[in-house]
Amino acid sequence: MYLHLGQSVVVPDRDIIGIFDLDNASYSHLTRGFLERAEREGRVVSITGDLPKSFALCRDKRGETVVYLSQLSSATLKGRMENGSFE
Repeated sequence: MYLHLGQSVVVPDRDIIGIFDLDNASYSHLTRGFLERAEREGRVVSITGDLPKSFALCRDKRGETVVYLSQLSSATLKGRMENGSFE
């Protein structure tokens, strides 16, 4: 199964490590540090023209972690995962 994260980005569900609400998760200094380091290392992919609402941690083909910033809420992405929806 695949999950549509927004725009034209689709990832296999087996590659998804976690989906997080950006506002709630960024309260932690550890999460902020992780996201800043990932951005410096070029592992952040913004798939939104607006302010991102969530981020998905995924493994790429090399097994490295990639952060996708999405305009969709974490609740919407969770619902798509539970319903098996590709939309």
